[in-house]
Amino acid sequence: MPAGHFTSFHPPQRTLMGPGPSDVNPRILEALSRPTIGHLDPLFIGMMDELKSLLRYAFQTENEVTLPISAPGSAGMECCFANLVEPGDKVIVCINGVFGGRMKENVIRCGGQAIIVEDPWGRAVDPSKVEAALKANPDASILAFVHAETSTGALSDAQTLAKLAHDYDCLCIVDTVTSLAGVPLKVDEWQLDAVYSGTQKCLSCIPGLSPVTFNDRALAKVKTRKTMVQSWFLDLNLMLGYWEGEGKRAYHHTAPINPLYGLHEALCILHDEGLENSWERHRTQHNILKAGLEKMGLELSVPEAERLPQLNAIIIPEGINDAAFRSQLLKDYNLEIGAGLGASAGKLWRIGLMGYSANKGNVLYCLSAIEALLNK
Repeated sequence: MPAGHFTSFHPPQRTLMGPGPSDVNPRILEALSRPTIGHLDPLFIGMMDELKSLLRYAFQTENEVTLPISAPGSAGMECCFANLVEPGDKVIVCINGVFGGRMKENVIRCGGQAIIVEDPWGRAVDPSKVEAALKANPDASILAFVHAETSTGALSDAQTLAKLAHDYDCLCIVDTVTSLAGVPLKVDEWQLDAVYSGTQKCLSCIPGLSPVTFNDRALAKVKTRKTMVQSWFLDLNLMLGYWEGEGKRAYHHTAPINPLYGLHEALCILHDEGLENSWERHRTQHNILKAGLEKMGLELSVPEAERLPQLNAIIIPEGINDAAFRSQLLKDYNLEIGAGLGASAGKLWRIGLMGYSANKGNVLYCLSAIEALLNK
């Protein structure tokens, strides 16, 4: 037995305005507490079907294969790469932040060859560089890019990049972890082939699930693979027996039942609000935050035309100790904002306005707390 006295864990009430997780809507917290039933219960399977339909609305797609992976967004990423990349495949990977780098790692681990298109951190992916790479590598089969780069707050033009991929006979794999429900994302209209996201950002759900969607082009690649998918758990051919089975579902894994209740509720909330209204709310709260920051003399690092409204990267003023400042915000105000990653560590704060956190009360509270500490 471990030494010491143990009691229940009761966290404080924080205001979460970092890069994720975001504040969880109380409706979702209530949904998580509902009675657990079996993952093969007919009522649960009916809820799964509703959940898939609601996810199609969020992604703006009619893709039949649209479902939540039972693990965080990183597993959604790995699911896309593990199913679509075979040994020897040449994949063009766009890197303009941390999460493009993770795409590269996935390609390498799947035995593929990663061709890197690099852009400065804090800038959108440059389509002209992508086209040059596609021209130089006519044997490439996939283009991979991040729509909304969480590490920098940069938004890339997914529609243009996907069109380039198809013009050069490539599929596209797209990271939408921070963009889903926060900015326009139109999977069918933009012809995005394999897309993954997360639940803890603009959906305001808890971490631990990764919505994915695959169109017919992507599924054709999965079905004509010459080699077995290297991951048993993330093999779509096996997973779909549970998520897409007619009548009796094939057992694949024990689904996280209560978290799926939470995601269902989050998607109901999104549907009630309306997707376009959610996009507009994130934009409106960003504008309020931006005006307040500029009034204090603080500067956003990403050019306005390439800026994510829900993930704001702020240049830390000269002479401010990053870690000490964020620690003081947490201690004095129960307010969490994010640090910079990689090369921007110690140089940027990342302020999230995602989902339930994207409201005027939070924005004004954040601005007043930052101003009070800066004045000290």
